[in-house]
Amino acid sequence: MSTETRGRDRRARRRAAARRFALTLATVLGALAVLGGAGAAVSLAQGPRLSGVQADPSSATEVSGSRVILTANQALAGIDPSQVTVSPSAPFTVDASGRSVGVRFTVPLDDDTEYTVTVAGAQAVGGGPVTDLQTTFRTPAAEVFVLQRDPDGDDTIFRTALHGREAVPVYTHPSIDDFRATSTRLVVATVDDGVSSLHVMDRAGGGESEVRLPGDGIVQGLQVSQRGDLAGFTYSDPQGDGYASVLFTAELADPSADPRPIEVGGETVSVDRWRFVPDASSLLLIDFEGRLVLTDPESDADPTMLGTALTIDAINRGDYTATVERISEGTETDIVQLDLTTGEETALVEPDEDFGLLGAVSPVPPERGGTVRVYQRMLDESRPESQLLVHVADDGSSRTLFQVGSEDAMLQACVSPSGRYVAALVAPDIISNAYDVGTQPLPGRLETHIVDLDTAETVSVLSGFDISWCTTGPW
Repeated sequence: MSTETRGRDRRARRRAAARRFALTLATVLGALAVLGGAGAAVSLAQGPRLSGVQADPSSATEVSGSRVILTANQALAGIDPSQVTVSPSAPFTVDASGRSVGVRFTVPLDDDTEYTVTVAGAQAVGGGPVTDLQTTFRTPAAEVFVLQRDPDGDDTIFRTALHGREAVPVYTHPSIDDFRATSTRLVVATVDDGVSSLHVMDRAGGGESEVRLPGDGIVQGLQVSQRGDLAGFTYSDPQGDGYASVLFTAELADPSADPRPIEVGGETVSVDRWRFVPDASSLLLIDFEGRLVLTDPESDADPTMLGTALTIDAINRGDYTATVERISEGTETDIVQLDLTTGEETALVEPDEDFGLLGAVSPVPPERGGTVRVYQRMLDESRPESQLLVHVADDGSSRTLFQVGSEDAMLQACVSPSGRYVAALVAPDIISNAYDVGTQPLPGRLETHIVDLDTAETVSVLSGFDISWCTTGPW
């Protein structure tokens, strides 16, 4: 065979091989196209499906504003809030964009509870079948912190479940005056030789740093702002710079920074009572002249003057309504609910029976609603009979949750973040229960009674006080 003939054969074989490869490739691509088309058809036939969920059940029980984000496998048509349900019921807002639907809870959730979030009738942007997107998560059992003072040793902050067993000490010091907890931090006020110190740490007691104070003085009225990551306190140092109960805030993320005095009308203000406004950067305060002032240290706006008041019981989460006590006529006082956004005030709903003399009032988050109130029932004008903890619903219907006799004293009541529980601080046998020698003295024996608001059953009794549900120390 000639060289020319052999060349023609090789070229023919290469062309045949190329044709076979092209045919094979076309067949494969055709099959893939068919499979892809079939997959797309199946996807369109099924409608949107859930491809991911983001949630933080632990923080959801501690603070308002926690979110659950449901992500679908394809971009979604507009989601109306009416398509979203939460079971058991909890107030929420909806923010949907692209493939994601965000559900933001406007109040903390109940502990140890299974929640189901459903987005009904979800549809792809291009149309097609509708499906329901659903996820379920369980919140952890409640965990709280309490303080125990020991006249013969160190004071200790414990972390514990509600039943009180297996409590874990997280911070000790010879003299702990007060403390507050956020979802990530503990802030602790201590006293050494009559001078206060302020410490910030994680919830396990680690990573401790000392917060800078204005000088060597006394810290009182400690509070924390979850939103601003701030501590607030009144500071007195008559022998130094002449401060007398001046209100300061300190940045917890930067404890070495100088604390910031709160000013009204360009001057620092001595404060009798005050509160952080939940979910905001504002403060509500009563100065020594009795003026009720709303101010925002993060804003250049002038403070809002809201008349006069004797005390601030609480500020509701979410709706910016404060419960304050005003002077009405002569020596008479009225407890009213003041809308901080409008300045409008309304009277408290009257209970459907007479429980005696009204004391402190605490709001309950919206799903349960109403208020928890402390009453003192008298045998006569000079002799107390008992103290009662009462839930008064928005329509005035009322239930007694807890009570103590005249031999004991109820010093404080605090509602849990979700409103599921109420903590009643009791000093038993108050006549013989000697006070300690702290900067803010308290009876030596204190019990925190945990009461289920729905059933009025006592869940447990913890030894100690300052349970971390409270925004302020005992009254």
